[in-house]
Order: sequence, then structure tokens, then C-alpha cells
Amino acid sequence: MLGRLALHLYHTPLNRLRDCLREGGPFQQRRTEHGRSAMEQAARSLPPLHPAGGIPAEIHLLTGRRFWYQTVFCLWSFARHTGRTLAPVIYDDGTLTGEFTASLLRLFPQTRIVAKSETLARLDAFLPISRYPALRERWLNYPNIRKLTDPHIGSAGWKLVLDSDLLFFRRPDFLLNWLDAPDRSMHAVDCQTSYGYSRPLMNQLAGHPVANLVNVGLTGLDGAHIDWDQLEHWTHTLQIRESTSYYLEQALIAMMVAGRDCSIAPAADYITLPRPPEALHCRAVMHHYVAESKRWYFQHCWKVALKS
Repeated sequence: MLGRLALHLYHTPLNRLRDCLREGGPFQQRRTEHGRSAMEQAARSLPPLHPAGGIPAEIHLLTGRRFWYQTVFCLWSFARHTGRTLAPVIYDDGTLTGEFTASLLRLFPQTRIVAKSETLARLDAFLPISRYPALRERWLNYPNIRKLTDPHIGSAGWKLVLDSDLLFFRRPDFLLNWLDAPDRSMHAVDCQTSYGYSRPLMNQLAGHPVANLVNVGLTGLDGAHIDWDQLEHWTHTLQIRESTSYYLEQALIAMMVAGRDCSIAPAADYITLPRPPEALHCRAVMHHYVAESKRWYFQHCWKVALKS
């Protein structure tokens, strides 16, 4: 009872105040929300692109009602600067309806929507709860893990998986080269190392030193190389030893690629958490809008992506 009272009277208001200050104060928060609403509206009327043709580029994203318009902008800005036909594979978190998929299908007719029921059927077939209780519990209660499980479970072959909150401003040659000839795992570079777990424990479980700054806003993995028994063991052990973490998915992938030769997106071109002046000028190839950079994303950068 006292814990709930403390949460209600102290911790929650304090966290909201910290969020407000980090996001620039009440006035900037209102501007950000207005920008977010305008971005969502703009996603419904983005102009169709006219790609040069060739083999469609397959890109995998998890999305839903809250993020569909970010997914649209991510794919549209990627396609605009590559000139490639896209064949997006969209994993529905269970909240997509025709209202939200209409813009995706209008812009990218080769889009395939993977229904939540289809994903659950594959999970039951390849990650049954009786054998993988930790991963299945996380799938239910920690949506980030779905960016790892949903594209790769029961499937082999290299896949490029993107977060929805990315925008492209230049031709992403690094990603195109990887897509055309993938031969090793690929990941982005973080603005700071964020795994949520102690390095000694992660190193011990991985059997190799875990690299710094692995970011999974964009990843390239081959489902045939994923050891799901190992991931179940790691997930169970990390949580038993050091509790749950928002960064679990990132920690797991960092452990998976530990000791491997990876393709790493150039940090100066593929920026995680852009800040001014870069967040205003958008000179990099790509931005990944995490944490306080959402302010620039919603107020400014999506408008730049329309014109760049």
C-alpha cells in the first residue's frame, strides 16, 4: 500500500517532470505533439514514388496503430533515396486495421502484412511455451523482443530489420550493399552503450567479450544462425540474475554477435539520437530518433525528409 502511494504521489510526478525537462519544457512538448499529429496526417497523402525497378528490396518492420505513420515515412524516405522497389514485410502487433495499412499498400503494393495470428502460430510451432517459457513471456510483455523473434522464428535467410523511427536523407549505400550481398551480421552504432545488464555476466554467457555501442535500430541477421535454445537460456539467466530490462533485445543481439566479424553501419552517416546542429540540418544518411531526439523528429525532421 505504501509503495503504491509513493509511486502515485512521488515517483510518477517526478518522472513526468524529468520527462518534461528533457523534452524542452511544456511549450516544446506541445509543439512536439502538434508536429507528431501533422506527421501522421501527412503519411496518409505521401506522393507515390516511381522506382527504377529491379529486384525488390525486402525490409522487415514491426508496427501497429501507434507507429504505422512512422513506418510509412521510414520506408518512403528509404525508397526515395534508393530508387528501389520495396517489398516490405510488416509484422502486425495486433492493432493494424485497413485504415492504417491503406497508406502502406498504396505506396508499396508489394507489402506483405503478417497478421498477429500467423506469428502466434509460428511461435507455437517453433517456440512452444513448454520449452521456451522465458522468451514467450517476454514476447507477451516486452514488445521489443518481437523485432528479433517475429522475422526470424522458423525462417532461414538474411533479413534487414528496421525500427520505424528512422528517416533517410541520402542514398544508404552501406545498407544497399549489405542487402545485395549479405554475408555477415549487421548492426548500427549506439550513442552510448545501453544493454541493461552487467558486462561480466553478458561476457560470461556469450563466451566472448561483448562489444560496446551495438544498436539494433537496424539489424541484419540470418535466422538459420540463431540458436533459440541459447537465447532462452540467456533470457532466463539475465532476468533471474539481474531482473528485466528495457534493453534486453539489444543485449541479446550484442551477445549473439560477440566475437563475430560484423558489418557495422558508419556512425557518422547512420546516427542514433541526432542532436543539433545535425538534427536541424539532416546532413547524415539516416537518423534514428531515440529518447529526446523525438522532439526534432516530430517538429522538424520529417518535413526535411519530404524535401531532401
